[in-house]
Amino acid sequence: MMHRIRLPYRSLLWLPLALLFVVPSKATPTITPAAAGFDGERLQRLTSALEAAVSEERMAGAVALVLKDGEVLYEQSVGMRDREAREPMRTDTIFRIASQSKAITSTAILILQEEGKLLISDPVATFLPEFEATTVAVPDGAGSYSVEPAKRRITIRDLLTHTSGIGYGHGRAAAEWKAADIQNWYFAHRDEPIRETVRRMAELPAEAHPGERFVYGYSTDILGAIVEVASGLPLDQFFAERIFAPLGMVDTHFYLPPEKADRLAVVYSRGDDATLTRAPNPGFMISQGHYIDGPRRSFSGGAGLLSTAHDYARFLQMLLNGGELDGQRILSPKTVALMTANHLNGIDYRPGQGISLAFRVVQDVGLFGEPSEIGDYAWGGAYHTTYWVSPHDNLVVVFMTQLIPAKGSDLHQKLRTLLYQAQVE
Repeated sequence: MMHRIRLPYRSLLWLPLALLFVVPSKATPTITPAAAGFDGERLQRLTSALEAAVSEERMAGAVALVLKDGEVLYEQSVGMRDREAREPMRTDTIFRIASQSKAITSTAILILQEEGKLLISDPVATFLPEFEATTVAVPDGAGSYSVEPAKRRITIRDLLTHTSGIGYGHGRAAAEWKAADIQNWYFAHRDEPIRETVRRMAELPAEAHPGERFVYGYSTDILGAIVEVASGLPLDQFFAERIFAPLGMVDTHFYLPPEKADRLAVVYSRGDDATLTRAPNPGFMISQGHYIDGPRRSFSGGAGLLSTAHDYARFLQMLLNGGELDGQRILSPKTVALMTANHLNGIDYRPGQGISLAFRVVQDVGLFGEPSEIGDYAWGGAYHTTYWVSPHDNLVVVFMTQLIPAKGSDLHQKLRTLLYQAQVE
């Protein structure tokens, strides 16, 4: 049975009603380093490293937030939200989180599975019929490629695990993707609903057959279109009503309300010459503009959200709690366990890590090569944001900055190393 969505739509039409159901964001309690098993003096090494990164112009500014047992263990803002205007970074600064959107879209899919509206084993074509028969670009042995039918239909689980074979339009058939104006992860400038963009994707050759290898790309944007069809709601409305409002994520949006424009961090770039500069506009990501001034029609479940460190930490804490936060249950514990388990079977990813339905998951600490525990799950975003959750240590870590490209940056590795060197129990 096909589900249909009403188009066109505008998010502002339903926003006042949705706000009636927002759970007020509670002040997160704090915990002292000693009570959390950390050495406070050693923890200051992390602050020093972040401040040094600013003074050495390796980033303009950042916010780092660590929760232990659901309480704030560490919170620090450093540097500038806007260097040119001399506006300091604050803990309530709003960031473009790019691919950190993906875990929220995966959560939406699993909410719909819990409601019986889909199964992750379902073919994508059950909801998006244009994916009934897809194609793949394969080498022809003469330096070019031929297009052949996919060996099987793409499933929702293929999308969740990035094994659909669909990339960001830069594979062998890149010229066809470019001609269709579908390349790269940035969607905020598009003046069409995500459902229409995804409809055109289905006509283009994929990079691999479904289920055969990890290919990072538009899979999660396609999931967003499935959420719209299966729920009958625009993606922004579904997120707001089913995830953001219950969790009190009051500053998480696809497009920024005008009254919050002065809280959005500026994007900076650090290229091959190691010089930190305000990111260009325009550019393929069109960094500075469309989240405020764009058409506000395209909701990219793969890379479109804006958020704060606090909001995103609330989302992650809900998962760490087994799907519940402050009395609001989003998922069941069994679904969270499924969501955070490794789902790759013989498909290569990165040493010591697997891929779950939303995250990369540590499988072998030695092969991973950074302080961690088996079962830690994580992801990040194109603007050099990152996060991880450690069920073993009951930790949530969120790091927000706006740096693209971030050539030569070791901030993520130092964040992990300098946090864990302070853990003494």
